[in-house]
Amino acid sequence: MTSRRGFLERFVQLTFGALGAAVIYPVLRFLSPPHVAEDRGARVLAAKVTEMSKDGWKIFPFGSEPGILVEVAPGEYRAFSATCTHLECTVQMEKASHRIWCACHNGYYDLEGRNVAGPPPRPLTRFTVHVDGEDIYVSRA
Repeated sequence: MTSRRGFLERFVQLTFGALGAAVIYPVLRFLSPPHVAEDRGARVLAAKVTEMSKDGWKIFPFGSEPGILVEVAPGEYRAFSATCTHLECTVQMEKASHRIWCACHNGYYDLEGRNVAGPPPRPLTRFTVHVDGEDIYVSRA
């Protein structure tokens, strides 16, 4: 038969064990999110033509990464991955110089996505742009 002291020691151990599991499990789940397979042929609505006339560029979500849509001439659009090839910062359009700029380490890409200045080692990944009426769609191929 178990003594009162033994019962209490076992009860306290189980209580702290359950409390530890209740704290540690969510932390571990946060640190290792589930892998979600991305559709490699995805086609997304990146913008409306009317949106592009304001600034001439837009960052849009493309699966699990950002994309950048740039109006290079009236009615002509190009889309790229908005993830810099240097340290994966998000790039933006610098209208004054007509280049895509990474603010992290002052890297530049031209409007073809080629790296032209700064530390980026590779060009940006280019996407295909489809204009359907007022909608601008972007796809990988």
